[in-house]
Amino acid sequence: MFDALSNRLELVFKKLRGAGRLSEKNIKDAMREVRQALLEADVNYKVARDFVKAVEAKAVGSDVLKSIEPGQQVVKIVHDELVTLLGGKAEPLAPVTKTPTVYMICGLQGSGKTTLTGKLALMNKRKSKKPLMVAADIYRPAAVKQLKVLADSIDVEHFHIEGKSPQKICQEAVKYAEKNFIDLVILDTAGRLHVDDELMKELEEIKDLVKPDELLLVADAMTGQDAVNIAKEFHDRLDITGVVLSKLDGDARGGAALSIRQVTGCPIKLASVGEKLSELEPFHPDRLASRILGMGDIVSLVEKAQDTIDMEAAEKMQKKILKAQFDFEDFLEQIQQIRKMGPLENLMGMIPGVGKAMKGISIDEKDVNRMMAIVQSMTTEERRNPRLIDGSRKKRIAVGSGNSVQTVNQLLKQFATMQKMFNNMNKMKFKGMPKGLMPF
Repeated sequence: MFDALSNRLELVFKKLRGAGRLSEKNIKDAMREVRQALLEADVNYKVARDFVKAVEAKAVGSDVLKSIEPGQQVVKIVHDELVTLLGGKAEPLAPVTKTPTVYMICGLQGSGKTTLTGKLALMNKRKSKKPLMVAADIYRPAAVKQLKVLADSIDVEHFHIEGKSPQKICQEAVKYAEKNFIDLVILDTAGRLHVDDELMKELEEIKDLVKPDELLLVADAMTGQDAVNIAKEFHDRLDITGVVLSKLDGDARGGAALSIRQVTGCPIKLASVGEKLSELEPFHPDRLASRILGMGDIVSLVEKAQDTIDMEAAEKMQKKILKAQFDFEDFLEQIQQIRKMGPLENLMGMIPGVGKAMKGISIDEKDVNRMMAIVQSMTTEERRNPRLIDGSRKKRIAVGSGNSVQTVNQLLKQFATMQKMFNNMNKMKFKGMPKGLMPF
């Protein structure tokens, strides 16, 4: 989402580093370009103006002018101001301590409320909590069915009363939760295509009846400044406790994420980074700022690895690599482990330096599928000992995987090169690398 902004900022900082010595003039010139980059990224114009003023005021100080690498100092100031702009620190959700804790989800139609309800349910189920998904949207066709399908897919209980008002459904859901030892009630409320008084009154009444511990607004990051304006209107009427940015994995310009905290004063608590129910993350201002500036996000990468990868199996794999015993069976297992963490292109962008190095290079998931198909078409003996693969075996593997013999040859050559690389590595090379993320 922030690729265009990241590229523009990188060009600005490159000019500053090449200047040798910074002056008030070239700082002002650079900040003018930064402001233009923010506006092009659909950042609110007042937010962009105030941000540039704050950076400029700090960058023109004597500490920066006397530093050995002044360009780097300006990057640090921009990073720190971005963190402040995004909220300063991560704001956690209300803890699920009392029974029941109530989360109320609101937002416009199509913003991703029902999906978020499922994501929150799964997140808390994994923490050994008992969630209840409540279908309180009686207006949108198939809304109740959609919630039921999501609930069934993660084996979570759902609640709905046919023919009752949303207010009554929510009230009865909380009563049901009290009697059945439910830890968390998640209310999926109705939305509209636009903000109107009827919608707000309904939400206000639900809020008064159930007194939610968390009132979350789902803001579609793809809608740009509209998301900011919508968040402000909801906050003015409902006093929301937090914002969840949905579709943060999209290709929009990203201005909503950079503007919403400053305009509304309401913290961004979560970010939805994909369509899968597992793709929901706490919102960390410092990590997003680092990613925008091309510094990567190794902390989030490690957390993803810890959540999805079998660490015991990963340690065994690492030992095999260091002993040059890595074969195609291990390769297949590694690819499957890593793909659980999300799109490969997103993961590469989290590694400091790799994102910049891969600018203009896209990782095609089809290529990964092709490699997996070739490996899966091999026999167990062939995976363990690729030297067995002669001409006739290559033809069989090519036919079985739907590829050409040339493609099979290419993979075998790449794998041999990779084995040679691993053979030359020592244990120090893996220091700091999350277990299970071997550098192939």
